[in-house]
Amino acid sequence: MTELGDWVRVDPDADRPLFDQLRIQIIDGIRDGRLSPGTRLPTVRELAGQIGLAVNTVARAYRELEAAGVLETRGRYGTFVARADPADAAMAAAANSFAEAARALGIAKVDALRYLDTAFD
Repeated sequence: MTELGDWVRVDPDADRPLFDQLRIQIIDGIRDGRLSPGTRLPTVRELAGQIGLAVNTVARAYRELEAAGVLETRGRYGTFVARADPADAAMAAAANSFAEAARALGIAKVDALRYLDTAFD
């Protein structure tokens, strides 16, 4: 089991709600390799105690991550990082749709990428 309390930090004075700060940090931990697929996470109570949050705050973060397919709960065995990142499939599908639309409109790749750059700005 990984010690999220070693690297997760929430700021009660931040504009973003605490559960959302925790949710984003768990996603970041998965994406940067600190939490690999299949990693067992601390229980809600354990993590709440490690980082000084209310149990309901941690439970909400876990629920939202589970609903998004990022985490999976295996009954009494605990909560685990899902084996596949749901963002991979979603982003691949979106990219394919975008590329198909650009091709259908006769837009070159370099020009289509400018639309993406603008969307991110």
